[in-house]
Amino acid sequence: MRVTLLVCLALAGGCAPRPEPLRMATTTSVDNSELLASILPAFTAETRVVVDVLPVGSGQAMNLVKRGDAAVALTHDPQAEAAAIAAGIVSDYRKIMFNDFLVVGPPDDPAGVSHASDAADAFARIARTGAAFVSRGDNSGTFTREQTLWNEAGSRPAAGRVIETGQGMAATLRVANEKSAYTLTDRATFEQIRRQTRLAPLHEGGADLLNTYAVFIRAGLSGHERDTARALVHWLSDGDGRRRIAAFVVNGRAVFNVWPEGIPRDAPADLPPGVLAHVR
Repeated sequence: MRVTLLVCLALAGGCAPRPEPLRMATTTSVDNSELLASILPAFTAETRVVVDVLPVGSGQAMNLVKRGDAAVALTHDPQAEAAAIAAGIVSDYRKIMFNDFLVVGPPDDPAGVSHASDAADAFARIARTGAAFVSRGDNSGTFTREQTLWNEAGSRPAAGRVIETGQGMAATLRVANEKSAYTLTDRATFEQIRRQTRLAPLHEGGADLLNTYAVFIRAGLSGHERDTARALVHWLSDGDGRRRIAAFVVNGRAVFNVWPEGIPRDAPADLPPGVLAHVR
């Protein structure tokens, strides 16, 4: 769903023409959480900048930036972010928040995921028992993390036991619910729709499930577009957006943690202190 925030400046003769929007690509997990829909109206009111949010997978968000179709992006795929920085595609990189991934599944937990020692063990149990797993199967940060965990597990489910949706996180969770299957999800999206499903959080915690989010702009921007893009990055990382992210809750629970002050945040490899101590 595209979220467009409009500002009309009242003038003596009526309203000024709508300015060209600042196009921001972000992940479906951020969009599904409704974070941006909640906080960006305040940015528009403060700066009179129109923000057009384009929700796609992290990989697609990076492609939108690369093609010049988005000036700003908010993603959660450190590997892709590092590659984009090395290629000179993005600049003004800033980590702004983090949460975690969860392994969720049917409450009766036939694979015994709740007894796993770590995320790789949870995935190995799913593969070993032949339980069904629903994968996004897209070019997203969640799918990238899923592939890393299958590699760390050293095994994968048998053919036919993985259902690829090719869709966003909310849709993938609904399929997992319908199939009584396991899946990997970010916490924010899960909290947003958990009451619509029977899925239970079965494994969480550990460095392998840390989920960091970064905002950045397209390299080579100039003039007004560059200034407004940088204004949005600053607002999210150091301005009022930071406070609003911290105050954002789903089902009475904070689902994003703002990046701690004074902690390195300008590189994809940067991590918050204590890793997941803040999110459990």
